[in-house]
Amino acid sequence: MLLPPKEIEGVLLIDKPTDHTSHDVIARLRGILKMKRVGHAGTLDPMATGVLVVLVGKATRASQYLMSLDKEYTGTVTLGKVTNTQDAEGEMLETRPVPPLTEAQVLAAMKTFVGDQYQMPPMFSAIKIDGVPLYKSARKGEDIEREPRFIRISKFELERFASPEIDFVLRCSKGTYVRTVAHDLGQKIGCGAHLSSLRRTATGRFTIDQCVTIEQLQAMSPPDIEKRLIPVRDAVPSVAL
Repeated sequence: MLLPPKEIEGVLLIDKPTDHTSHDVIARLRGILKMKRVGHAGTLDPMATGVLVVLVGKATRASQYLMSLDKEYTGTVTLGKVTNTQDAEGEMLETRPVPPLTEAQVLAAMKTFVGDQYQMPPMFSAIKIDGVPLYKSARKGEDIEREPRFIRISKFELERFASPEIDFVLRCSKGTYVRTVAHDLGQKIGCGAHLSSLRRTATGRFTIDQCVTIEQLQAMSPPDIEKRLIPVRDAVPSVAL
């Protein structure tokens, strides 16, 4: 009697491409791995690239533990232009002149975002109010009352300032909307802003250097793919599956 093939399991680190939702990536991986039991631990917006922690097989049970890890990003804020989604994918709502700014003034504004705080989630988000995702209400032009959420920003550093662009590195707790940080920074500076690029460079101790692209994974043999899987006991030592 032939036994069914063994289901692989573990944590797979993918460098998410732009213009893919996290769900799109999972759908492609299910096809490559020929498995249905594939999920992720921490959504990335379609515009964003970088570390997507993928859970394969029984590793999906560790989702809540891996989702709670801090994230680190690099990105660009563009001053003077406000969009309805707070990033480059949205419709332009407002254009304002960018005042003359020094690097010291930008740094001072960024410094105020470091620490524990409450952040208002954007309307264009998947958060559900009365069972309806906010983005569906936003598309109808509705502005729904929502509760601020506790977040922690442990690092917000300036990499480059060439007005109207601000390149940054940010490390934050789960649930932080980086595009909202960009939007709020623009409001603090006084000219508005939106997030024009974003790359997740780390989730907890997992870094972009450990990731593979979907194309690289597609070219691998099944044994090579299995070698890329991080056992859950190594990814989250306290979790027993």
